[in-house]
Amino acid sequence: MSTAITITDDQFQSEVLQASKPVLVYFWASWCGPCRLVSPSIDQIASEYGDRLKVVKMEVDPNPKAVDKYKVEGVPGLRLFKSGELIAADEGALTKQKLVDMIQPHL
Repeated sequence: MSTAITITDDQFQSEVLQASKPVLVYFWASWCGPCRLVSPSIDQIASEYGDRLKVVKMEVDPNPKAVDKYKVEGVPGLRLFKSGELIAADEGALTKQKLVDMIQPHL
C-alpha cells in the first residue's frame, strides 16, 4: 500500500520528472475548500494504484516554480507525468472516478 508524499519545488525534478513510473501531481492550497473534498480521493488513488503510479502532493503557495511552469491556474490542480513529460492535466474538484479515468489509460 502506497501513500501520497508531499514534495516541494526543489524535489520536483527527482520525485516527478525522473520517476520510473507515471506520477500524478496534486496541487492544493490550505485555504481551498474543494481541495478538502478531493484530498481523500487522492489518498485512495495512491493506495489502490501505488504499484503502478506514484502520487505526490504539492502546496501551491510555497512552491511557485512548478505552479508557473505547468500552468496551474486553479486548485485543486492535477498533472500527470510519464517519463518526465506532462501527459494529462485537469483542474477542479474531480470525483474519484474522473481521476481514475484520467490516469487509467497511462498505466
